[in-house]
Amino acid sequence: MDRDDACAQLVAETLTQSLASAPRITVVASGRQAADLLRDTSFDIVLADLSSLSDLCERSDDAVIRLVRLAEGSLVIALADGASVSAAVGAMRAGAHDYVAKPINGPAMAARIGELAQRHGKGRTLSIETRPGGLSDFAGFIGSSSAMQFVYEQIGRISTSSAPVFITGESGTGKDVCAEALHAKGPRSGKRIVAINCAAIPRDLMESELFGVARGAFTGAHEDRKGAAELADGGTLFLDEIGEMDLSLQSKLLRFLQTGTLSRVGESGVRHVDVRVICATNRNPMQLITEKKFREDLFYRLHVLPIHLPPLRQRPTDIMVLARHFLDRYAAEEHKRFSGFTPEVANLLSSADWPGNVRQLQNLVRRLVVMFDGGDITPQMLAAADIESRGVVAAEPVARADRRPAILPMWQQEQRIIEDAIASFGGNVSLAAAALEISPSTIYRKRQGWADMAAAS
Repeated sequence: MDRDDACAQLVAETLTQSLASAPRITVVASGRQAADLLRDTSFDIVLADLSSLSDLCERSDDAVIRLVRLAEGSLVIALADGASVSAAVGAMRAGAHDYVAKPINGPAMAARIGELAQRHGKGRTLSIETRPGGLSDFAGFIGSSSAMQFVYEQIGRISTSSAPVFITGESGTGKDVCAEALHAKGPRSGKRIVAINCAAIPRDLMESELFGVARGAFTGAHEDRKGAAELADGGTLFLDEIGEMDLSLQSKLLRFLQTGTLSRVGESGVRHVDVRVICATNRNPMQLITEKKFREDLFYRLHVLPIHLPPLRQRPTDIMVLARHFLDRYAAEEHKRFSGFTPEVANLLSSADWPGNVRQLQNLVRRLVVMFDGGDITPQMLAAADIESRGVVAAEPVARADRRPAILPMWQQEQRIIEDAIASFGGNVSLAAAALEISPSTIYRKRQGWADMAAAS
């Protein structure tokens, strides 16, 4: 249906150009025309421009409610001016699946539709594949979702600085990959990046591993030895699992960060070292500070440039991209030939929660390659390889009327609600907070607490 409104037509053309296969797009001029059309025709996606709905209802959120009811089974996405936070809140309360600010970015919109299709169980009916518009791989990362595009942008901007970086994220999200990407993209890439896992080294050895040891400092110290900080001189020092560092050593690390000098164990003199410090944790640093397990002054010295890596469940469009990448990689290593994944397996993988994130998916695909000889990955093969205690897939789900649904702990349900809201607003915490009627600081505080709760469960 033709329309004179150039803005709406531009949205349709932009979206069409950004999709791999041109969809059938119908444009109408008003809310009433949209309502009349929805009574007789079903659509996979409904884009509702809030500025064009006044003839249907005086209030835009009331108009969205009517459209959502008429468009049952469709994804409803509200469009409005970027500055209209109240419109975004009203549209989401009225039942819209998402809100997108104008002007519309075609590739971003197409990617968003694909993510929403997976999140709301429409992966079977909506097959949205965007044309190349964003990076699909970046310095060791794999994925082209909007969440990962934001991470790539952050790394690109932050990598040029020498200020400390504080990486947070659940286990398996790629914090070590992020540290290596920051080093490789920065001006220190010609020097070494030295990583030290604060959770894997005994406390009584941690200081010598970090700062080095002088000959004769203790029994067995037969020669001078550099620590990780000296080995990284001119380059990058990566402190993984920083939340596990002993308090007594935290004070020495703080002094090192403040002065740029260190003393080897058993040495009275000081040495000047120039390193960029990157740290990472899957724990909640604020919780550790409250429990007196992490120094607050050290946290703020390290927490200069923060990066948060999204869990895999927040980037569903990347799941099959990662799965195919791992399948090709391990098939080559094992000298086997696999065709790919059947549609049923793709749907199972895409709809899973992946508590272990990318590492869990990687391990599952590797087991598939080792256990089987080749061909297509079937649901039966997937069920056989999914041997972890918290399996994420099932070849033949059992449907029983008397079976009680699994009940998640309250904090996990709260986490999912907040994370979905943030993802719905393209990572904008302020808009998500407005939609949830809470303050942005509450979201930041809760996000820092979830990683610690997950680690303790």
